[in-house]
Amino acid sequence: MHMMNSEVSDQPGVSAARPKRAHWSIEDIAYDTIDAGRVAGDEMLFHMVASASFIESGSHTYTRNLVEHYADYPELGEWLAAHWEPEELQHGAALARYVQTVWPRFPWQGAYNSFFGEYAGLCTMEALQVGALEMVARCVVEMGTSTYYQVLGALAKQAGEPVLGALAEHIRVDEVGHYKHFLTYFKTLKVEQSISRWNVARVLGARLREMRESDSDVSLRHVWIHSHAKDVDMFPHGTRTFPEFKKLMLRQFGQHLPIQQAMRMTLKPLMLPHRVEQWLEIPAVWLGRLQWQA
Repeated sequence: MHMMNSEVSDQPGVSAARPKRAHWSIEDIAYDTIDAGRVAGDEMLFHMVASASFIESGSHTYTRNLVEHYADYPELGEWLAAHWEPEELQHGAALARYVQTVWPRFPWQGAYNSFFGEYAGLCTMEALQVGALEMVARCVVEMGTSTYYQVLGALAKQAGEPVLGALAEHIRVDEVGHYKHFLTYFKTLKVEQSISRWNVARVLGARLREMRESDSDVSLRHVWIHSHAKDVDMFPHGTRTFPEFKKLMLRQFGQHLPIQQAMRMTLKPLMLPHRVEQWLEIPAVWLGRLQWQA
């Protein structure tokens, strides 16, 4: 099957004319220059970086499922295995190294093993959407991750720690690229499959709810448990219960979330006329702000 060009020029911050950059590596991150004193006591940043490192490090499970799910589309499977998975795993390794450099008391491997034991049970073939609709779900995930790292970069800049800011930006750019690929694959597969906008909207809404209520909760909870264990107790004067901390973190995250960009990216798979898309963006942004303030 011949796939379309992966450049999507109408995405925020993306130019089809921009030359392809050489992909970054972990060696590009100046871990030896980290100003740990600026972030070591930041409970919020720690949980954001550590929980992201868990999810990214577990991406190989999703890759296997997606490759099997799209076995009839070898070009898609090749991109998933040769590009998407290695980049996601590199994100996990780079973030894990940052955690281990700044917060060496945190038992990263043991905490990750605990997380993955639960998370792997959620990554089932049955959880995937039918046909091309899984590409819609992937677009929502990549929208979420790209904006997540944009927020992480903003908080790193606010804290005055440039190494974390640079790492977050590298990953953000990768996630935008993944979003473009999934959107392009969806558009290609949609030509072969009869998919209504109603079904696309249904998947968009369901995946948005899952992002807040399931995926992030698992990783964040395991980071919390292991960082607050009696023999570790990394933030003895921090928030004392997980529900309190989660609520505080979601509220702070929502304050920095580029909600207009997030909603614009979310609406793209509906493939609406430009004027209709612009009109829908207004209530979508309003509803998005309500969700993150709840």
